[in-house]
Amino acid sequence: MTTSTPSTSTLVIDSATDACSVALFSGDTLVAGEYRLLGRGHAEALVPMIAALPGKGRANRIAVALGPGSFTGVRVGLAAARALALAWGAQIAGYPTLALIAAMARDSEGAQPLSVVTTGGHGEWFVESFAADGASTSALASLRPDAASLAVTNDLVAGSQAQALVTARGFGRALPLLPDARAFALLPASALLTETHPLYGRGPDAKLPAGAA
Repeated sequence: MTTSTPSTSTLVIDSATDACSVALFSGDTLVAGEYRLLGRGHAEALVPMIAALPGKGRANRIAVALGPGSFTGVRVGLAAARALALAWGAQIAGYPTLALIAAMARDSEGAQPLSVVTTGGHGEWFVESFAADGASTSALASLRPDAASLAVTNDLVAGSQAQALVTARGFGRALPLLPDARAFALLPASALLTETHPLYGRGPDAKLPAGAA
């Protein structure tokens, strides 16, 4: 669970995947939240979703999903979080998208080692494994499905591509999940990051020509 004082209010923004969600917490208590499966249109939906929260979502801390996921979705969430933090004088923190999915899976299935597999770019999947306490046990990677099926050995697999991976390798349990800001309190404190740099999960597709500055 995240550690918060009773006076701490937190606005959580998660727009890194096909899902778009917001939540307002008082300490670890969920005050209000909304979750939508959009696919596209996060930029248009996010600000009205925040404005619909009590007090228009105003909080003294903002937590935002850093990815990996949709390049546009990650940037939309970060831009909104940074703008609101500046306007409100609020603290800002980030968290990895796959860490929240892992926390949701542990809440559903109990504390155990698991892997998270989600949709990446160019036909690849984002893959990361976690211990029973939520600590990452493998570096975030973007892999082709066949490579991911070989790399993931945990029985429990969560995420948008969990069923596809379990089917491909022929064993295990799949828990299809997308991140939900309303589950923020399930994150271990170690998952919160003060550096809010986007986690794209893979290198850029476009590269400068050799010798360019």
